[in-house]
Amino acid sequence: MKSDIEIARETPLKPIKDIALGLGIAEESIEPYGRYIAKLPLELINEEKIAKSKLILVTAITPTKAGIGKTTVSVGLALGMNRIGKQTMVALREPSLGPCFGMKGGAAGGGYAQVLPMDKINLHFTGDFHAITSAHNMIAALLDNYIYQHQAEGFAMREVLWKRVLDVNDRNLRYIVTGLGAKTNGVTGESGFDITPASEIMAILCLAQDEDDLRRRIENILLGTTIDGKPFTVKDLGVAGAICVLLRDAIKPNLVQTTENTPAVVHGGPFANIAHGCNSVLATRMAMSLAPYVITEAGFGADLGAEKFYDIKCRKSGLQPALTILVATTQGLKMHGGVPVEDIKEPNMEGLKEGMKNLDRHIRNLQGFGQTVVVCFNRFAADTDEEIAFCREHCAEMGIGFAVNNAFNEGGAGAEELAHLVVDTIENKPSAPLQYAYTDEQSIEQKALAVVQKVYGGKGVTFTPAAKKMLQKIEELGLSHYPICIAKTQFSFSADQKAYGVPEGFSIAIRDVVINQGSEFIVLIAGEILRMPGLPKVPQAEKIDIINGEIEGLS
Repeated sequence: MKSDIEIARETPLKPIKDIALGLGIAEESIEPYGRYIAKLPLELINEEKIAKSKLILVTAITPTKAGIGKTTVSVGLALGMNRIGKQTMVALREPSLGPCFGMKGGAAGGGYAQVLPMDKINLHFTGDFHAITSAHNMIAALLDNYIYQHQAEGFAMREVLWKRVLDVNDRNLRYIVTGLGAKTNGVTGESGFDITPASEIMAILCLAQDEDDLRRRIENILLGTTIDGKPFTVKDLGVAGAICVLLRDAIKPNLVQTTENTPAVVHGGPFANIAHGCNSVLATRMAMSLAPYVITEAGFGADLGAEKFYDIKCRKSGLQPALTILVATTQGLKMHGGVPVEDIKEPNMEGLKEGMKNLDRHIRNLQGFGQTVVVCFNRFAADTDEEIAFCREHCAEMGIGFAVNNAFNEGGAGAEELAHLVVDTIENKPSAPLQYAYTDEQSIEQKALAVVQKVYGGKGVTFTPAAKKMLQKIEELGLSHYPICIAKTQFSFSADQKAYGVPEGFSIAIRDVVINQGSEFIVLIAGEILRMPGLPKVPQAEKIDIINGEIEGLS
């Protein structure tokens, strides 16, 4: 089997103007970034077409080191649906340089189900991440300067809540001290870095409805509290216009194509373990304006990405998915069934049966949101017919649609079974209106308990004294109606990353709370999760190189 990047290089691409023309978009309406990428103007969003388009969410069982392949399934399904005559677009997130150079090496799908050009999508793309990073850090620099320039007038901050970001995994920057040295170097203070996907600017860009809403949200960003106890925002800083200038191009969704030259929109890139994990509302609505079927994905397992997709993105945008697809693999299920990672490629029916409890829990959770669920079995080379038959029979007993996806090896032809199942299910048994895990009126503590009990299967939530202090501030600011975004490990329903399967009887400890007044949700940081990842012992960067003029090491 050829590598992802070899397949990507061998795939003939159409000029992006031709891809746009196929969607009915005139060449003069797009903003090309080279031959194969373009920005789309927001004026193309059409409410009447959105109302008729069918939105399909792709999520997954709890991820493991074995991998799941949601993006490959998302792209593959779009290919399969187009093959059976159903015009479909896929709307995905942009990859972050952090995991690309750290663990993953790329995030544009795989095999014969990729979005292209994959090297550019994985590396800088149209500069959206850099714009978000610059905008975020510009606010930090302007705030520091404001404090420095106005200290003689008696202005000071009791608490600064705004940190910095960088799209690189760098553990040394998690906690830092700024302003050391001479007085002209600024006011000394503690700070730190998060990774760019965790930036509130990223969340704002992904949730903004239009340019005016983007500005409104940026103005509302809470930067901290002044010495006299008043909240201090970007509006108070007087720089919202400058930040909007930095994001002027980044807010526009990016048009690319797949390995079979079907159109795709790639825009925004928050992580679902530390942020809300969905592509931009604008990109989703753009795709729904251009195609009768749209496939999107939410990060990591359904307990993280799908929950936040429903409770944050859909709640705030009014989007209603027609169907949710739950992706599973035998190797992932075996790990949840207690099989050691080094043995998961070997047949093990007992481990597979035990691992099905994780699948079942996710199915029940998704149904609790009112979703019709189908299971997509993402096939790997080591899978046996017996294992696949068992998974199919298990889902049949639960009354859940089941299909095998082999788009990695076969492209759209390998996803036709899934495509037919998806279309048939949407036509005959579409999802009911969304039922959220909690109401706007509940307190932040009640919302957290609802997610822990209804989605994670835990028994309770505890808050550290620091977290309780922030909850009090939320009450004082009148922000308790915001939805919550729990940041926790992606490898377990619990906050213990080693608790595979379906752990029970646990509590989630919230150690910190972050007020995202601009993006309008509250981040609850659980367990040991960090919003600035570190690099592994052998980072993927050691394998990335340019050889004979070609990029190698992306996958």
